[in-house]
Amino acid sequence: MDRREAGLTTYLKRSAAGGVMLLAALGLAGCNTLAATFLKPDIDTAAATLPAGNYTLDPKHASLFFRINHLGYSTYVGRFERFEASLTGDPAQPEAAQVTAIVDMASLNVANPEFATQLMGPDWFDAARFPQASFRTYGLKIVGENEADISGELTLKGKTQAVIIRAKLNGSAYDPLRGAEVVGFSATLPMSRSVFGIDKYSGLLADEVEIQIEAEFIRQTGG
Repeated sequence: MDRREAGLTTYLKRSAAGGVMLLAALGLAGCNTLAATFLKPDIDTAAATLPAGNYTLDPKHASLFFRINHLGYSTYVGRFERFEASLTGDPAQPEAAQVTAIVDMASLNVANPEFATQLMGPDWFDAARFPQASFRTYGLKIVGENEADISGELTLKGKTQAVIIRAKLNGSAYDPLRGAEVVGFSATLPMSRSVFGIDKYSGLLADEVEIQIEAEFIRQTGG
């Protein structure tokens, strides 16, 4: 604390109004600490205790990225801003879990609007003809502690192909701020862009693309 701050603190302590202000500030700090203690969720990382039911994606706490090697110089990253997903599952029967998702292709953000417009064109995603990508499961296999391979069908640019998403359960808990049970996952999906007809610059630009997903799902009332 410098001399000016020390002097201000002394003045506030000596004055009646300053004393009230100081006490109020200290009380507010204490309330914030107390509130944080009660509001912070008690995360349970055990898959066996995940509440069964129907969940929907919390779009405020989710992200969907793609990564592709750019000529060996760097890893190029893009992000889709608008997507939705649902999850239905029961830890007693994890293999029966169902996941569906829809992505708005026009929501692509590459921090370069002009290039994003090119990527929306027919040589790449052709978003005018195929405005959405979608995914739905047809199987799930437990492959490790809190990890599973989710088999499903990905439809992109009008083509449907079988893919496998590697998903990791980060944990679940009742979230007082959202007033519901919440479960969080991290997932990756390696895929070949050429099998979906996105083959511009094949042989020059990498064919493999990695999709990265971070998602929190909110359990629906009565579900």
